[in-house]
Amino acid sequence: MKLTVIRLMATIAVTLCATTSISHAAGNQQDQIRQAVDEAVRPVMAKNNIAGMAIGIIDGQQHYVYSYGVASLETRKPVTQNTLFELGSISKTFTATLASLAQVDGELALTDKVGKYLPLLSGSRFADARVLDLGTHTPGGLPLQVPDNVSNNDQLMQYLKAWQPAYAPGTERTYSNISIGMLGVLTATSMKQGFAALAEQRLFAALGMTNSYFDVPQAHMADYAQGYKEDGTPIRVAPGVLSTEAYGIKTSAADMTRFLQANMNQLKLDEKLQRAITQTHTGYFKAGVMTQDLIWEQYAYPVALKTLQEGNSPEMIFNATPVSEFKPPQAPREDVWINKTGSTNGFGAYVAFIPEKQLGIVILANRSFPIDERVSTAYRILTAIAGGEH
Repeated sequence: MKLTVIRLMATIAVTLCATTSISHAAGNQQDQIRQAVDEAVRPVMAKNNIAGMAIGIIDGQQHYVYSYGVASLETRKPVTQNTLFELGSISKTFTATLASLAQVDGELALTDKVGKYLPLLSGSRFADARVLDLGTHTPGGLPLQVPDNVSNNDQLMQYLKAWQPAYAPGTERTYSNISIGMLGVLTATSMKQGFAALAEQRLFAALGMTNSYFDVPQAHMADYAQGYKEDGTPIRVAPGVLSTEAYGIKTSAADMTRFLQANMNQLKLDEKLQRAITQTHTGYFKAGVMTQDLIWEQYAYPVALKTLQEGNSPEMIFNATPVSEFKPPQAPREDVWINKTGSTNGFGAYVAFIPEKQLGIVILANRSFPIDERVSTAYRILTAIAGGEH
């Protein structure tokens, strides 16, 4: 059902949850952060009829989660730092991390051809692409979604064996769930274990992400937010071919804040895991205004809001974009804004971090609202926290 702006604003009860006690930030700074988040988030919720949102903030060694509204219009249960939201395509950053870990462990090399790990596809054009091409949307023009007539893995393999690229690998970026999904399949094959189990054991558990799932356990279903379509219809993501590898994670703002901390080298992790995480920030291609990392997308910092919106525009999602490869690849940098968007039919998400500033933001909502508004909301908040730098 559709909420009026007045009724929606009445539901937006904000709760601040400090998720760390590493050190004591000045109360004034905490107040300024809370005010910046409030002023940016409340109007977006009202404008887009968003029932609930959770915002994670990293400011140096301090991190917080701010909770707004309700997880479900039916139960009226308030959003908390542990409410589960669908990540959509932000799940791809975990696929990239697992692939990077496989490379650090010597299980695969991004420079290898896909066919080395998927012998079923030997002789196909798909097998001629590099593993790297799968992780950068550049294998030759795969479609965004798995075709409707592909409903199981056998049909997917048949589809890929017959697929003919529209472009030479490494020349055009076409954003694709198939590309990244197959990166996950290939990685799991190289590591000789199922993808979900690998992600849960090698990533979620190792990172201390105790509230992250592919299949939400019955015991935690009460924490799973209800998603809403544009017309207000309740919806949650349904399983599909490559959904686990490409867009299947359900998680909380607290856990995603921890993931961004790991990406800014703030956690005490196993050296190999930290190296794998950092290496996902390697720049491989120039694609329009942004640099394509391993799934992550980055921009030289300081960066203009207009540039971020252009890099996260529908054109970058739905259209082919010519790319130029960095040879050698660009080493991970600190002076960058790194981000990723994610959407399902009922949820919208955005994460961004600036390693040099040790600033990061997680935006999770139980409605898929416009990406440019997610980016501008994050930009407004992080700019305010950084003291007006932009």
